[in-house]
Amino acid sequence: MNTTFERLSAILVNTFKLPPESLTPGASLAGLNIDSLGTVELLWQVEEAFKVALPTRPPALLTLADVVRFIDALVAASGAAAGRPAHIRAAPQLPAATAARPP
Repeated sequence: MNTTFERLSAILVNTFKLPPESLTPGASLAGLNIDSLGTVELLWQVEEAFKVALPTRPPALLTLADVVRFIDALVAASGAAAGRPAHIRAAPQLPAATAARPP
């Protein structure tokens, strides 16, 4: 699985049990029976799989192509913020002293 679309498709097949042949860039989330709650679940899966942090308010995502563009933008932004090329990004982590401090 190399492309964002292929990785997204794997998430959709595994999480939502969708048939792979139904997954095309133009397929709408609604047409795949993914409602707003399902979209939240999908975005959690995306966050974990792509090691990106989601914004508080993600944009409207109507089609799989929209989701792919959103993921690609998050990945690019996380790589730019880290100052590393896209292919060697890691998820941001808190310094140990900060993580151990109570809120």
